[in-house]
Amino acid sequence: MSVLRWAPVAVFAALAGLFASQLLAPEASCARPNTDVDRAPPSFDVARLAPETGRFTAEDLKGDGPTVVNIWASWCAPCRVEHPQLMALAESGKARIVGIDYKDQPEKARAFLAELGDPFDTVLYDPDGEAATAFGITGVPETFVVDAEGRITYRHVGQITASEVGDCLAPAIERAR
Repeated sequence: MSVLRWAPVAVFAALAGLFASQLLAPEASCARPNTDVDRAPPSFDVARLAPETGRFTAEDLKGDGPTVVNIWASWCAPCRVEHPQLMALAESGKARIVGIDYKDQPEKARAFLAELGDPFDTVLYDPDGEAATAFGITGVPETFVVDAEGRITYRHVGQITASEVGDCLAPAIERAR
């Protein structure tokens, strides 16, 4: 009888341990199943955030090397936390970085970049979230690696940590070369 009394506690502890090990495993964030890779980016046509001018489309993601597409917003707390990782990536020169400013106000986006630095080669203004939604995001931030042929080769949901840059993003960029 006393064994049955403790059975729910033991089951809960086992499940909690399993969930914690999955959440804390360093490879877990890289190895998430992803059906959004090995496909062309969605069709989109958005304006660049002023002072840049002109439009940017999915065709513009094609180029000489990999492109990192980071979907962010000035009102997004995790975007602020991951920003130093994007700055470091920009300084490394390993990939072109395109930022999609999601459902934001242009003056707040420019203030965010003025305060924290601008890691982006170009910033796209997506006030209605149409381009970001076409990518299939579930929230911000989200990051995609696109190869030179314009195919998505990697997707990262959530903020990028320093360890994830080394463990996940940098290898994904190298594979996209």
